[in-house]
Amino acid sequence: MISKTERVVNYVVLTFLALLVLFPIGSFLLSALSPDRSGKPVGVGDFAWGNFATAWRDADFSRAMAVSMIIAVVVVAGQVLLGLLGGYAFGVLGVVGDKVLFPIVLLGMMISLEAIIVPLYYQFRSFGLTNTIPGIILIHLGMGVPFGVFWMRAAFRALPRSAFESAEMDGAGPLRMLRSMAAPMAKPAIYTLILLSFMWTWNDYFLSLVFLHGDNQTATVALGVFQGKYVTQINLMAAGGLIVAAPVLALYVVFQRKFISGMLAGAIKE
Repeated sequence: MISKTERVVNYVVLTFLALLVLFPIGSFLLSALSPDRSGKPVGVGDFAWGNFATAWRDADFSRAMAVSMIIAVVVVAGQVLLGLLGGYAFGVLGVVGDKVLFPIVLLGMMISLEAIIVPLYYQFRSFGLTNTIPGIILIHLGMGVPFGVFWMRAAFRALPRSAFESAEMDGAGPLRMLRSMAAPMAKPAIYTLILLSFMWTWNDYFLSLVFLHGDNQTATVALGVFQGKYVTQINLMAAGGLIVAAPVLALYVVFQRKFISGMLAGAIKE
């Protein structure tokens, strides 16, 4: 049992660490609200909320954010669906040859993007998929699905086998067990996969810079272009950074508890 002194020490340490993490975030926010070009912090009454409107207008974030949202939503839906099916097949059904097939799937997590970006670009160009949203979605799915399968396989393997055996004896088919038992029981892991997939896709810069341009540029690329133009205006650069980061922050706030429980559920033994 934890003593009162240990509890106090724990709270003091956690509070200190929280302040340590929040300090740079607070400084970044104050810089975004500063009327001074250098981002020098000012009083509450002098906050320049118009910095966000200026950054939104000058960087043309409206279209870039829409493009990023379309890509992220489709990629998340595809990765979660394929991750569920693949993880269920490897973790519950035990497909034939899984000891060979699963390591092959995991190879997708080990390939460096920098090592394949040039041949990948020429291959997609030959199919007319460069500077297209479907093309970038295919690349994100190809790189994200192996992790989704790995993650959901681990989550499904942590579930009690007896529950599936009982359902199978009662006549439930594989898809019904997935829909009615496996998926609901693995919700924390699914929510975590949704958040991680959205965060990785939304924050992508390298792929979007290489494969997309013009009207199809994403929010991160638009932010990079905007920061290149306003490199001396720290307040506008900070405002633009917060605008691009807002969807990920909002999603994390919504799924915070489920994300933490899903991460804890991921620390399981095979």
